[in-house]
Amino acid sequence: MMTNLFSSFDPSANFSIPLNWISTSLFVMILFPNFWVINSKMNKFFIQLKTTLHKEFKMLLSKENKGASFIFITLFFFILMNNFFGLFPYIFTSSSHLSMTLTLALPLWLSFMLFGWLKKTLHMLAHLVPNGTPGPLMPFMVLIELVSNMIRPITLSVRLMANMMAGHLLMTLLGNQTAMATNMILVGLILTQILLLTLETAVAMIQSYVFAVLSTLYSSEIDSH
Repeated sequence: MMTNLFSSFDPSANFSIPLNWISTSLFVMILFPNFWVINSKMNKFFIQLKTTLHKEFKMLLSKENKGASFIFITLFFFILMNNFFGLFPYIFTSSSHLSMTLTLALPLWLSFMLFGWLKKTLHMLAHLVPNGTPGPLMPFMVLIELVSNMIRPITLSVRLMANMMAGHLLMTLLGNQTAMATNMILVGLILTQILLLTLETAVAMIQSYVFAVLSTLYSSEIDSH
């Protein structure tokens, strides 16, 4: 029984192990069999999507790190599958939790920053002052750039979490009204939920793409000259 509006996002379980988080690895059952099962339309779709993403990410990365695009492609598919699984009934939406999204964003951002400041210190210092900045404004620009860099993992994780949670909450609110609705209102609620489900499907794809692209851009800034 749902005690409040946010109960569907509660990761607790009746067992000693939080079984809800198993949903984060369900994509393995779908993707990996494609390597040994007879070629199918689904396999061809994933291969085409992977090739398209590789070409796009490769343009954003420097020549030294072309192979890094596969890291961001894997990240894209991981988030995409978790977002999609959250649209099915009784499957826990792990991507709507900050503990999940921040776990993805923070190590990526931290590795980029450590690599940049340890290996390319002068290049990172130059990034703190944009070209054409007047002398009196330079200290303020350094402070602004430092703050904007430090909040990147927070904005990256909160963006994904908020977008996934907002749609689920709206569908839950509408679903709670069906018990007291008349036949005409019930038809309207069902049609509205179908539209919301379609919108949430688009949001699931867009947010996974945005997360992967922004991570790629943060990586490319370290190597850009």
